[in-house]
Amino acid sequence: MATRKAANTIVVYGIPNCDTVKKARVWLEEHRVEFEFHDFKKAGVSEPLVRDWMKDVPLESLVNRRGTTWRGLSDDMKAAADSEAGAIALMIHKPSVIKRPVVVVNGRVKALGFAEDQYAALFA
Repeated sequence: MATRKAANTIVVYGIPNCDTVKKARVWLEEHRVEFEFHDFKKAGVSEPLVRDWMKDVPLESLVNRRGTTWRGLSDDMKAAADSEAGAIALMIHKPSVIKRPVVVVNGRVKALGFAEDQYAALFA
């Protein structure tokens, strides 16, 4: 039996209690944009996933150095994030340090965070 597939496959990566993720999910729902939500606190992230994201966005953009998770890290953990391998390991170990949400459309990162005008242009 054939099923009808949406034109775009959209995955929103984040954590449900993050205010920015909440805003993004509400906006998408209000605009009837179908998406899958990947809770990376529960489902985690993998090195191949992070490396795939890095094809579209720089590593520096993925690590949220302004959030409470970052501020709570030891100086050693922060220093380890200065290398690519260390930053990826940190994101796998503490996914809350990833800037969120990460919005992936058809396998490519199209947005980090939430900006209404950016979402309007992306999902028009």
